[in-house]
Amino acid sequence: MLETPADLDRLQALLDRSHAGAGSHLRGIITDERTLTARELTGLLTGMRTLAVATVTAAGEPRISGLDGHLLHGRWVFTTSGSAHKAHHLRARPATSAAYLEGDDLGVFTHGHVEFLGPDHPDRAEVEAHLTAHYGSSPSSWGDDIVYCRVEPTWMVGYAFQRSALLADRGVPEDARG
Repeated sequence: MLETPADLDRLQALLDRSHAGAGSHLRGIITDERTLTARELTGLLTGMRTLAVATVTAAGEPRISGLDGHLLHGRWVFTTSGSAHKAHHLRARPATSAAYLEGDDLGVFTHGHVEFLGPDHPDRAEVEAHLTAHYGSSPSSWGDDIVYCRVEPTWMVGYAFQRSALLADRGVPEDARG
């Protein structure tokens, strides 16, 4: 877990706003007892997670693709080819939604905007170092047009059907719960 206290505070405020503003149907499923906190989410979502990420074509048609996502400082980061359709869509229309699901046990749903982290972006080096440590090579070495992206979330909820059991099974320390 690389999140700072400020990262956790920012994420918790977002989670609280998102849950409070959700409709009655969603709050009926993601009850207070099933809602994950920022500390719990960041404790559970270390390493790579396969995300379903939605983009929109120029014609307004939705597209979903899977990609390797990493929750870093409370925001999803990923790389892709700059020539990928998703990269073209996100450059033109940066609004996105991302979902991470483990059956009915765990879900994280995020809406926001993608920011491209170019070579001169102040956060690029840390993101690249994190990804390089995970993969054993820099994503920049995987092709000539690899782009680094980060979802700046405007809405996010985390859900665990049996929250206490999941946190215990995953070894999330007691002091990182609730």
